Amino acid sequence: MCRGILGLIVMTGLLAACQRQPGKPSEEERMAQARELAHRYVIVDTHIDVPYRLEEDWEDLTKRAQRGNFDYVRAKEGGLDVAFMSIYTPSRLETAGPGKAFAHANRMIDHVMDLIRRAPDRFMLVTSPEEALAAHEQGKIGLAMGMENGAPIEGDLGKLKYFYDKGIRYITLAHARSNDIADSSYDENRPNGGLSDFGRAVVKEMNALGILVDVSHLSDEAIHDVLEVSAVPPIASHSSARHFTPGFERNLSDKLIRAIARRGGVVMINFGSAFLTKAANDYSKAENAAWEAWRKERGVADTPEEHERFRKAYRAQHPYPYATVKDVVRHINHVVGIAGIENVGLGSDFDGVGDSLPIGLKDVSQYPNLVKALLEEGYTEPEIEMILGRNLLRVWRIAQNYAASVRGVTERDADDGKDPAAPAGASPQRN
Repeated sequence: MCRGILGLIVMTGLLAACQRQPGKPSEEERMAQARELAHRYVIVDTHIDVPYRLEEDWEDLTKRAQRGNFDYVRAKEGGLDVAFMSIYTPSRLETAGPGKAFAHANRMIDHVMDLIRRAPDRFMLVTSPEEALAAHEQGKIGLAMGMENGAPIEGDLGKLKYFYDKGIRYITLAHARSNDIADSSYDENRPNGGLSDFGRAVVKEMNALGILVDVSHLSDEAIHDVLEVSAVPPIASHSSARHFTPGFERNLSDKLIRAIARRGGVVMINFGSAFLTKAANDYSKAENAAWEAWRKERGVADTPEEHERFRKAYRAQHPYPYATVKDVVRHINHVVGIAGIENVGLGSDFDGVGDSLPIGLKDVSQYPNLVKALLEEGYTEPEIEMILGRNLLRVWRIAQNYAASVRGVTERDADDGKDPAAPAGASPQRN
């Protein structure tokens, strides 16, 4: 009996030794490597909805917060270096009256600047790739700003320079509804057929200023127009691959991913489960349909409070199919497979997709879990560095350099007494 037990123990040990192949790291070793890489490389996340969260429910983010997906402590734990704060303007403000969207965007910017003013030893404003690298070197969390919805410019090209001076470095041209700039993928009403004439002028002025053009939320036609008009590569700040969510136009088709890559742009993968898996996407459609039916049947107002109450009751009866870290990697794999390693990055949508984040990627402290999954998938350390932030910084530099070249030509033409014009010929884009 004892010999039998001893033999079983020996066999179990041999089996474990065989399973751990020579040179193959253990789970603990792989996780330690992932954490080290997350802190060694510059992590840039192009979409975090902190300002609107603070507008709705203020909390001190200079310390560990009780709510939401972002704060200083968790960002440091996860190795985040640059967080693009989303200067989000709800589409309803587009028709709320002159000045409403503009004023709202300024309040969102004020939330970001207040965070920096209150903790300059922890946060710093980032308006260039060089400042992004400086944030990493100084051990601070760099706060860059991207405007989600071009509505705050309110039909005035001059406001683009105003917002550039405020620190805005990308603009998502439209959001949930089509506007005077571009058609939205979420809106069945598409009066522009892509970009409007004003939208084309907006893109050109953004190029001249050094503001990246963000194609997330746009209709397919509008994205094609951006690719035609823009002199520099665009980004998709928080979009995933439509391949995994058929019919969901908010994600990008393979054709669009390839087209963005041909121009040297970057697709930043959204972490929301509904962006990652068909199961979660179908669930969201069913939940929204049930909410509308329930609300109309009872005559309930469409308010955030009522919607949240319904959502909790619905999910208690119908468990939500959360995606996982591996689903994020599947999207990265897909973009790399059809477009190349240089054309993918991270645009989490933290604080913007509610309770739908993947298991293992619930907040900014968990980027190492994604790094670990990438290592397990076979990505090399230089490739992981590209995904985490280097790809985005490359495109940002192109936009910055193009704007500098335009300014240089304008200044020379002014000195020569000529009419300023955009430079003809080759532009710093990848063909």
